[in-house]
This record gives sequence, structure tokens and C-alpha cells, in this order.
Amino acid sequence: MSNQVTVELQQLAHAEGLPLPAYQSADAAGLDLMAAVADSEPMTLAPGGYALVPTGLAIALPSGFEAQVRPRSGLAAKHGVTVLNSPGTIDADYRGQIKVILINHGQAPFVIKRGERIAQLVIAPVVQAALVPVATLSSTDRGTGGFGSTGR
Repeated sequence: MSNQVTVELQQLAHAEGLPLPAYQSADAAGLDLMAAVADSEPMTLAPGGYALVPTGLAIALPSGFEAQVRPRSGLAAKHGVTVLNSPGTIDADYRGQIKVILINHGQAPFVIKRGERIAQLVIAPVVQAALVPVATLSSTDRGTGGFGSTGR
């Protein structure tokens, strides 16, 4: 892999013994995040319920990068469980624990066990905009056409 960025990772005490996030294939974009809940206290998401799930990890991103917390497709397809604020954004200056807001859109309760892969973490470059107030915007063929204006 030629495009790499160094990200410092701190494994917190309640994640001890869990594997570090890892890419599951050579060209994977996301690192899998795991639930750092106690073995004796799995979390249960009722249908329609949501919860903040700890990962036991903190990171130090370099300036100019963000980390996006994204759903795992298998959890969504098989159980209806996804990341509520997808994608969640972790800014380069945040140093707290990464937590994942999971929601159960499925029809059955979903039990989150220690070490279960619950989300993906994608590291991405960030471009900050320099906003320039203007009286009018340049015109385009689309103009002000919004939701559904270019097709179904």
C-alpha cells in the first residue's frame, strides 16, 4: 500500500486483550472497530433502540486528516444494525475514546458481545473551505433544482 499515514493509537484499560483494529483484506478501506464491553455485561439493542458502544481506543490523527466511523455491511444486511450518525467524524484534535452509536433497525434484539466487530474506521484527508460571501452565485444548467430534480 503506497498511501499511508501514521496514526497513534492508545488502547485503554477496558480494551485490554482485544486485538487492535485491522484491515481485513489487502485493499480494504476501513479498519474494523470492536466492542470493548465487559464479558459479563454484553449490551442488548432492542428493535428501534440505540446505544453508545465503547471501543476502548483513542487516536491521535495528524492535522489535515479525519477518521470516519462507518457501518459494517454485514451487520446491516443480516441484523439491521447500523451506525446511527453515519458517517461519524473524529476530528484530528479529538483525543477521547472512540465510541460508536449503533441503532437496531431489525426486528429482533441484537446482543453486542465483547470483541464483536461493530463498525469500520476510515482515515481520510480533510480540506477546509475558505468561505467567500457573494451577492449571487454562478449559474449552472441544474440551477436551484433540488431533491429528485435530475430524475427519480
